[in-house]
Amino acid sequence: MVTDRKKFQGVLNILSFNRHFYGFGLLILAILITILSLAQLPSNLIWLVIALFSYGLLIPLVVSAYVYDFSGYYNFNWLKEEIGNSFKSQKIVNINAGFDETSFILKNKFPESNLQVFDFYNVEQHTEPAIVRARKVSLVYPKTTTIKTKKIPLEENSIDLLFLLSAAHEIRSNQEKVLFLKECRRVCKPTGKVIMVEHLRDVPNFLAFSVGFTHFFSKKTWQKIFKNAGFTKIEEKKFTPFMSVFTCS
Repeated sequence: MVTDRKKFQGVLNILSFNRHFYGFGLLILAILITILSLAQLPSNLIWLVIALFSYGLLIPLVVSAYVYDFSGYYNFNWLKEEIGNSFKSQKIVNINAGFDETSFILKNKFPESNLQVFDFYNVEQHTEPAIVRARKVSLVYPKTTTIKTKKIPLEENSIDLLFLLSAAHEIRSNQEKVLFLKECRRVCKPTGKVIMVEHLRDVPNFLAFSVGFTHFFSKKTWQKIFKNAGFTKIEEKKFTPFMSVFTCS
């Protein structure tokens, strides 16, 4: 069972999956420096451009290293606050969007539980190069089932814990997110919980990822979507300034 992560695996993943972004950014920077130099513009302007591009390229890596390599995110000790020390779940579902780094770890965390893994990756809709590359190296948990967001093939009121770990934002349509979360609510027991972890479209993530923060959704948007999906209790807690844990029941 694969549960150990390599040093700096999180930031290396970001670099590997988004190498097109970094390659394009460095190319644009080189072109701008050449143009500014040939135009004999003040050196302060050139250094300002270099500083801005360096910030945009390096800060996402620094934040990713902090969140995914040094914060303890993957040891799941933060779950104690969400489910309690005495919680022994029997039926767990982990749903990903084509890249699964957590199922083996969750199984190790809950060795006596029945863990089912689903993947809602849609090859026609999820065409971002980062996702395509991530899928090529992603470990596939045994018996992972590919599903559509409108239907989770499980009985009603049958699941104790359902995890959506940095996956739900890949559903770009808010209407589709509502339908998907209605399914998540349907399969959970009355005492069950949906635990979703997401970056948000907020100030900290703007400072970390600049325009890349638009790939995420705001806290207000998620709260509205959960309410429209029928959840009556929605709690949000910060796991680092850059990630939020939503616990819904």
